[in-house]
Amino acid sequence: MVATIAAEASVGGAVAELTRHRVGALVVSPDGRHIEGIVSERDIVQRLSEVRGDLLAEPVASIMSGEVRTCSPDDDVEEIMSVMTEHRIRHVPVVEGGELCGIVSIGDVVKSRIGDLERHRNELLEYITAR
Repeated sequence: MVATIAAEASVGGAVAELTRHRVGALVVSPDGRHIEGIVSERDIVQRLSEVRGDLLAEPVASIMSGEVRTCSPDDDVEEIMSVMTEHRIRHVPVVEGGELCGIVSIGDVVKSRIGDLERHRNELLEYITAR
């Protein structure tokens, strides 16, 4: 399940949802399937530094990133990591058949890479000790 929020929800509501789901970003969606944008902790902090005051009452649409980079379930970790690095983003929604079906975070990418490196290390150790 992907944590989503409506564009008309308040930024305060977004903060509560980020906390409740223990995530760093919410996909902005009217129905949980179609993507309008993405709002992250970073978006909130940056906007807070600009306006200070009543940010929590503003709608999520006022701070969300409307241009969302997505991936498909068939994309490999290297491709997703490249998109994250190139666009300086930490969350990439997964879309299949035009509908939201997941989200990949930078933590997921790091975990995958560490697993790959650990497997490679074990293969090398096995090769060395088998001689």
